[in-house]
Amino acid sequence: MKEQPRDLKLRTKDFALRIIKLYSTLPRADIVAQVLGNQVLRAGTSVGANYREASRARSKGESISEVGESLKEIAESEYWLELLVDSGRVCAPKMLPLMAEARELTAIFTTIAKSPRE
Repeated sequence: MKEQPRDLKLRTKDFALRIIKLYSTLPRADIVAQVLGNQVLRAGTSVGANYREASRARSKGESISEVGESLKEIAESEYWLELLVDSGRVCAPKMLPLMAEARELTAIFTTIAKSPRE
C-alpha cells in the first residue's frame, strides 16, 4: 500500500520527536555525547521540515530538491546515531528501533525521489 503524504508528514514528525527524546536523555557532562547529540538533533529534525517544504513546492524541480535534502538529512541522522552507539554513549538495543526507522524513511524517500516526474 502506498504511503499517503499526510502519513509521511506525521511519520517524519514522530521521527523528529523520537530524536528530541533521545537527545534529552544524553548526559550533559559528556561533551562527546553532547556534540554527537547536537548533530543528530539538527539532522533528525530537518527531515520532516524538508519534506513539508517539498509538499508545498512551487515546482517539480523544487519538490525534487527538497526530497533530496530529506534524504541527505536522514543519511546524516543515521550516521550520528551509529556514532552514538559505536562510541558507547548509547546502548545498541535502545537505538535499534530509531535506526530501523531511519532506514525505512530512507527507502520511502528514495522511492519518492526515483518516481516518474510529471
